[in-house]
Amino acid sequence: MKLYNIPEHPEALLFDMDGTLYTNPAYMQFQNRSLIERLARRRGSSLEAMQGAIAAYQEQWAQTQGGQGLSLSTTLVHFGISLKESMRWREELYEPGVYLKADPKLGETLKRLGAVYALALVTNNPVLVARKTLAALGVGECFQGIVGLDTCLVSKPHTAPFLKAAALCRVSPSACVSVGDRYAMDIAPPLTLGMGGILVDGVEDVYHLLFEESIRV
Repeated sequence: MKLYNIPEHPEALLFDMDGTLYTNPAYMQFQNRSLIERLARRRGSSLEAMQGAIAAYQEQWAQTQGGQGLSLSTTLVHFGISLKESMRWREELYEPGVYLKADPKLGETLKRLGAVYALALVTNNPVLVARKTLAALGVGECFQGIVGLDTCLVSKPHTAPFLKAAALCRVSPSACVSVGDRYAMDIAPPLTLGMGGILVDGVEDVYHLLFEESIRV
């Protein structure tokens, strides 16, 4: 866990979802693979060739943008798949309950954090997928707001989803701390808005947020 620019008196925690609220490499791999498989079928390509083309495009993008990351949703737009279609694919393909189960320890952690801070979710998945995921984890009632791909019609690392989450929590950006597992997507963008950041390696680190003096729990 690494802390960045934690405000003196934080009022809201903005959580990433996948890779942050759960640790399940098989489900994470399925999400990316299933989208790329569908794209490959659409373009009459093999999975391996499509994976290579996507990796090459994302690498080229990073080189021209100072190392900035590019989400799969935005990458798919380059290959002819609109955000609207990408969201529909995710809603059709993803069933979090197949991979995830209720996490009482996460539920207790979020309940205790929610007694101190406003909690919001910021994800590059559609809101429907987010709600299914939270339900599978048993934490569906823990968040004050959900910002998904269909909320702002842009994906992280764009800053708009973080600003929307702060608005849903009714706090200023400078009073927010973003919690996520990818620096380029979850931490770097909110830092430019004056937010704090907590980089985690998975849900096991989220459990320990209760004991971090730096966020005054």
